[in-house]
Amino acid sequence: MIPRAPGSRRLSSIRVLSTSERTQQTFPPEHHSDIVKRRGGLVAVPARLTTSSSSSFPVVNDGISQRLTKLLLNVNIESSLGPVHVIMPSDNTVNDLIKAAIEIYVKEKRRPLLEETDPKFFQLHYSQFCLESLRAGEKLINLGSRNFFLCLKKRPSSSDTFLSGKAKLASETLFSLTKLGELLL
Repeated sequence: MIPRAPGSRRLSSIRVLSTSERTQQTFPPEHHSDIVKRRGGLVAVPARLTTSSSSSFPVVNDGISQRLTKLLLNVNIESSLGPVHVIMPSDNTVNDLIKAAIEIYVKEKRRPLLEETDPKFFQLHYSQFCLESLRAGEKLINLGSRNFFLCLKKRPSSSDTFLSGKAKLASETLFSLTKLGELLL
Protein backbone atom coordinates (compact mmCIF):
# COMPACT_ATOMS: atom_id res chain seq x y z
CA MET A 1 0.00 0.00 0.00
CA ILE A 2 1.18 3.53 -0.83
CA PRO A 3 1.58 5.78 2.17
CA ARG A 4 -0.49 9.02 1.93
CA ALA A 5 0.38 12.44 3.23
CA PRO A 6 -1.86 13.72 6.01
CA GLY A 7 -4.83 15.77 4.68
CA SER A 8 -4.85 14.19 1.22
CA ARG A 9 -8.01 12.49 -0.01
CA ARG A 10 -8.49 9.40 -1.98
CA LEU A 11 -9.83 9.98 -5.48
CA SER A 12 -12.38 7.28 -5.02
CA SER A 13 -14.16 9.36 -2.34
CA ILE A 14 -15.06 12.15 -4.84
CA ARG A 15 -18.43 11.45 -6.38
CA VAL A 16 -19.55 12.95 -9.68
CA LEU A 17 -23.30 13.44 -10.08
CA SER A 18 -24.91 12.09 -13.20
CA THR A 19 -27.25 14.24 -15.31
CA SER A 20 -30.35 12.58 -13.93
CA GLU A 21 -29.17 13.17 -10.36
CA ARG A 22 -28.49 16.88 -11.09
CA THR A 23 -31.98 17.43 -12.48
CA GLN A 24 -33.49 15.97 -9.34
CA GLN A 25 -31.66 18.55 -7.23
CA THR A 26 -33.64 21.67 -7.97
CA PHE A 27 -32.63 25.03 -6.66
CA PRO A 28 -34.26 26.75 -4.93
CA PRO A 29 -35.89 23.92 -3.01
CA GLU A 30 -39.66 24.05 -2.83
CA HIS A 31 -39.71 24.51 0.94
CA HIS A 32 -37.73 27.80 0.66
CA SER A 33 -40.36 30.25 -0.57
CA ASP A 34 -38.22 33.27 0.29
CA ILE A 35 -35.66 32.61 -2.48
CA VAL A 36 -36.65 33.19 -6.10
CA LYS A 37 -34.52 32.56 -9.16
CA ARG A 38 -34.49 35.59 -11.47
CA ARG A 39 -32.64 36.41 -14.68
CA GLY A 40 -29.81 38.24 -12.88
CA GLY A 41 -29.41 35.64 -10.15
CA LEU A 42 -31.10 34.63 -6.95
CA VAL A 43 -33.18 37.23 -5.18
CA ALA A 44 -34.59 37.00 -1.69
CA VAL A 45 -38.29 37.87 -1.70
CA PRO A 46 -40.69 37.80 1.22
CA ALA A 47 -42.84 34.65 1.09
CA ARG A 48 -46.12 36.60 0.99
CA LEU A 49 -45.09 38.32 -2.27
CA THR A 50 -44.19 35.12 -4.08
CA THR A 51 -47.70 33.72 -3.76
CA SER A 52 -49.41 36.58 -5.65
CA SER A 53 -48.72 37.40 -9.27
CA SER A 54 -46.63 40.53 -9.67
CA SER A 55 -48.59 41.76 -12.70
CA SER A 56 -52.01 42.00 -11.04
CA PHE A 57 -53.30 45.36 -9.93
CA PRO A 58 -54.16 45.95 -7.12
CA VAL A 59 -52.05 43.37 -5.26
CA VAL A 60 -53.82 41.52 -2.46
CA ASN A 61 -51.61 40.10 0.29
CA ASP A 62 -53.07 38.55 3.41
CA GLY A 63 -56.50 40.04 2.64
CA ILE A 64 -55.20 43.63 2.46
CA SER A 65 -55.55 45.51 -0.84
CA GLN A 66 -52.44 47.50 -1.83
CA ARG A 67 -52.69 50.15 -4.53
CA LEU A 68 -49.90 51.84 -6.42
CA THR A 69 -49.79 55.22 -4.68
CA LYS A 70 -46.96 57.19 -6.33
CA LEU A 71 -45.42 57.19 -9.80
CA LEU A 72 -41.96 58.33 -10.86
CA LEU A 73 -42.39 60.15 -14.17
CA ASN A 74 -39.75 61.54 -16.53
CA VAL A 75 -40.75 64.65 -18.47
CA ASN A 76 -38.45 65.96 -21.20
CA ILE A 77 -39.13 69.63 -21.83
CA GLU A 78 -38.61 71.00 -25.33
CA SER A 79 -34.97 72.12 -25.95
CA SER A 80 -33.91 71.07 -22.44
CA LEU A 81 -30.92 68.80 -21.91
CA GLY A 82 -32.33 66.29 -19.47
CA PRO A 83 -35.65 65.09 -18.12
CA VAL A 84 -37.42 66.50 -15.09
CA HIS A 85 -38.19 63.74 -12.57
CA VAL A 86 -41.64 64.10 -11.03
CA ILE A 87 -43.14 61.91 -8.29
CA MET A 88 -46.92 62.14 -8.29
CA PRO A 89 -49.93 60.18 -7.04
CA SER A 90 -51.28 57.78 -9.66
CA ASP A 91 -54.74 59.32 -9.67
CA ASN A 92 -53.50 62.78 -10.80
CA THR A 93 -54.19 64.01 -14.33
CA VAL A 94 -52.04 65.09 -17.28
CA ASN A 95 -52.76 68.71 -16.41
CA ASP A 96 -51.36 68.18 -12.89
CA LEU A 97 -48.22 66.61 -14.38
CA ILE A 98 -47.70 69.57 -16.74
CA LYS A 99 -48.04 72.00 -13.83
CA ALA A 100 -45.66 70.02 -11.59
CA ALA A 101 -43.02 69.60 -14.33
CA ILE A 102 -43.00 73.32 -15.09
CA GLU A 103 -42.74 74.19 -11.38
CA ILE A 104 -39.77 71.84 -10.93
CA TYR A 105 -38.07 73.15 -14.09
CA VAL A 106 -38.39 76.77 -12.90
CA LYS A 107 -37.45 75.93 -9.28
CA GLU A 108 -34.25 74.16 -10.40
CA LYS A 109 -33.42 77.19 -12.61
CA ARG A 110 -32.79 75.03 -15.64
CA ARG A 111 -31.69 76.42 -18.97
CA PRO A 112 -32.99 77.50 -21.41
CA LEU A 113 -35.48 79.59 -19.49
CA LEU A 114 -39.10 79.02 -20.43
CA GLU A 115 -40.88 81.74 -22.41
CA GLU A 116 -44.14 80.84 -20.64
CA THR A 117 -44.70 79.29 -17.24
CA ASP A 118 -48.48 78.99 -17.45
CA PRO A 119 -49.47 75.31 -17.87
CA LYS A 120 -52.30 76.15 -20.27
CA PHE A 121 -49.73 77.05 -22.94
CA PHE A 122 -48.15 73.56 -22.89
CA GLN A 123 -48.99 70.16 -24.37
CA LEU A 124 -47.84 66.75 -23.14
CA HIS A 125 -46.89 64.05 -25.66
CA TYR A 126 -45.62 60.48 -25.36
CA SER A 127 -42.46 61.50 -27.24
CA GLN A 128 -41.13 64.34 -29.32
CA PHE A 129 -42.07 62.37 -32.43
CA CYS A 130 -45.71 61.90 -31.42
CA LEU A 131 -48.00 64.46 -33.06
CA GLU A 132 -51.07 63.81 -30.92
CA SER A 133 -51.05 65.43 -27.50
CA LEU A 134 -52.49 63.76 -24.42
CA ARG A 135 -55.86 64.89 -23.06
CA ALA A 136 -55.58 67.18 -20.04
CA GLY A 137 -58.10 65.20 -17.96
CA GLU A 138 -56.56 61.75 -18.55
CA LYS A 139 -55.39 59.93 -15.38
CA LEU A 140 -51.65 59.17 -15.20
CA ILE A 141 -52.18 55.52 -14.23
CA ASN A 142 -54.10 54.93 -17.50
CA LEU A 143 -51.40 56.32 -19.82
CA GLY A 144 -49.22 53.20 -19.92
CA SER A 145 -45.96 55.13 -19.99
CA ARG A 146 -43.76 56.92 -17.49
CA ASN A 147 -41.75 59.00 -20.02
CA PHE A 148 -43.23 62.08 -21.66
CA PHE A 149 -42.37 65.13 -23.73
CA LEU A 150 -43.61 68.64 -22.89
CA CYS A 151 -43.71 71.41 -25.48
CA LEU A 152 -45.33 74.78 -26.06
CA LYS A 153 -48.61 74.86 -27.95
CA LYS A 154 -48.30 76.33 -31.41
CA ARG A 155 -49.65 79.87 -31.23
CA PRO A 156 -50.37 81.72 -34.45
CA SER A 157 -48.10 84.74 -34.77
CA SER A 158 -48.82 87.89 -36.75
CA SER A 159 -46.44 86.75 -39.51
CA ASP A 160 -48.34 83.44 -39.81
CA THR A 161 -51.66 85.24 -40.23
CA PHE A 162 -50.10 87.58 -42.76
CA LEU A 163 -48.69 84.63 -44.72
CA SER A 164 -51.94 82.71 -44.53
CA GLY A 165 -53.75 85.81 -45.89
CA LYS A 166 -51.27 85.98 -48.79
CA ALA A 167 -51.72 82.25 -49.48
CA LYS A 168 -55.49 82.62 -49.47
CA LEU A 169 -55.29 85.55 -51.90
CA ALA A 170 -52.94 83.58 -54.19
CA SER A 171 -55.23 80.52 -54.21
CA GLU A 172 -58.28 82.68 -54.99
CA THR A 173 -56.41 84.33 -57.88
CA LEU A 174 -55.33 80.93 -59.23
CA PHE A 175 -58.90 79.61 -58.91
CA SER A 176 -60.31 82.57 -60.83
CA LEU A 177 -57.70 82.13 -63.58
CA THR A 178 -58.60 78.45 -64.02
CA LYS A 179 -62.29 79.34 -64.23
CA LEU A 180 -61.48 81.97 -66.85
CA GLY A 181 -59.47 79.41 -68.82
CA GLU A 182 -62.42 76.97 -68.77
CA LEU A 183 -64.77 79.67 -70.03
CA LEU A 184 -62.50 80.50 -72.95
CA LEU A 185 -62.41 76.88 -74.09
